[in-house]
Amino acid sequence: MSAAASRRVIAPAGAAANTGAYSPGLVVGNLVFVSGQGPLDPVSGSIVGATIEEQTELTLRNVGAILAAAGASLADVVKSTVHIADMAQWSRFDAVYRRSFAAPFPTRTTVQSVLWGGILVEIDVIAVIDRGTGKDL
Repeated sequence: MSAAASRRVIAPAGAAANTGAYSPGLVVGNLVFVSGQGPLDPVSGSIVGATIEEQTELTLRNVGAILAAAGASLADVVKSTVHIADMAQWSRFDAVYRRSFAAPFPTRTTVQSVLWGGILVEIDVIAVIDRGTGKDL
């Protein structure tokens, strides 16, 4: 079976509409790939939150909703990539982020970026789903 044939698109009901040509999430084998999510209200698609803390909380909820639709959670995340608009806000971002994850924390890359719509943060993740096989990757 080709990799394309084994992909399952994850697009939870009630999630904010895509802003481009991408899948919100994909399950391939026991891996879940979540596209970059931002602080968008799932109903209106509007940017929510004026602070990095507020935007990080909503962004992580949006990531969590896609993971949940795939049968995973933030606890299953092994890698995250974070884009923040201003590295001077990194410690404020990190304080919120660390409340959502337990040690051992996922690996993470954090970079400063010019972000869509003027949002302050965007996060994408990779998670591993335990399919009960008892086998390690």
